[in-house]
Amino acid sequence: MIDRKILHVDLDAFFASVEQLDNPSFKGKPIIVGGSSKRGVVATCSYEARKFGVHSAMSGFMAKKLCPNGIFLKPRMDRYAQISKEVFRILYEVTDHIERISVDEAYLDVTDSDRSPYKIASWIKTTVKNRIGITISVGISYNKFLAKLASDWNKPDGIFEIRPSDVPNILKPLSIIKVHGLGKKTADRLNSIGIFTVSDLLQCDRKTLSYFLGELRSNEIYNRIRGIDNRSLKIKTTRKSYGRETTFEEDIRSKPVIKEVLLQYLFELAFKLVKTNKSAKTVTIKIKFEDFSQITRSHSLLAYTNNLQTFEEAMVLLVDNLIIDKKIRLVGISLSNIV
Repeated sequence: MIDRKILHVDLDAFFASVEQLDNPSFKGKPIIVGGSSKRGVVATCSYEARKFGVHSAMSGFMAKKLCPNGIFLKPRMDRYAQISKEVFRILYEVTDHIERISVDEAYLDVTDSDRSPYKIASWIKTTVKNRIGITISVGISYNKFLAKLASDWNKPDGIFEIRPSDVPNILKPLSIIKVHGLGKKTADRLNSIGIFTVSDLLQCDRKTLSYFLGELRSNEIYNRIRGIDNRSLKIKTTRKSYGRETTFEEDIRSKPVIKEVLLQYLFELAFKLVKTNKSAKTVTIKIKFEDFSQITRSHSLLAYTNNLQTFEEAMVLLVDNLIIDKKIRLVGISLSNIV
């Protein structure tokens, strides 16, 4: 089997970087996008703000407390989408084998390229910086898990490669929260029995992992920390739905917070429809509770549309009708029934 060459590209603090690009006076300052209202939620923040402990999905109240001099800005999704489109135009100059994760993140399969993955990654970084004016970090490896891990290694404006010979030693010192597929709750449970690092996790047998993670997920984690991840890139030509979701750092119960998070995602999803000349008719929200139970609620519109306000009204209706009797760890929203 030919060793794959996978890149993971991730724009650095994307929304905040665009704000600093458009307003040079913001450079070097703690920029916080979203979270401006008392019940708002941080969409992203600059690295200057992260030094104070601010992070995405944090409440605006907490962000203000941690970083009182932070500059809070409302998201400008149209502008971010415009910059994202320019970045992806550059990526498609490299290859058509791209899995787009979000407006600021993607996987590229460059296995068939004559150029080395490191040269390709360097070209992407230089071209994005010169043409657009923002930075991008690139991870290189032979599978998706390791490539994504590598892209976070030297952020911001970093480039890093994980080779087969590096595994598993390079992973051993890492916190288990770095392992894709392990959320904070699961990590806390593993911490309670003395498992803090990948090195600790490597000592676990399959039976122990299965007890904490379930059989399917335990097999995935067991393989990943040993450098095995056979997932292929999802290159879709026909989209049946557009969706986004997020896991909160701390479980919540606030409907206003849920609405704010989902509205930020609706900006992005509605723009995708407009950009591709498509419309949707069904809005669905997804809620996962602290005990990992899950519900979905859907609303079908009277007509196909790509109008953000119409989607927002449907989302608000769905959230208002929710009965929340326990804390929520994850929320998501999708637009489906697309023409």
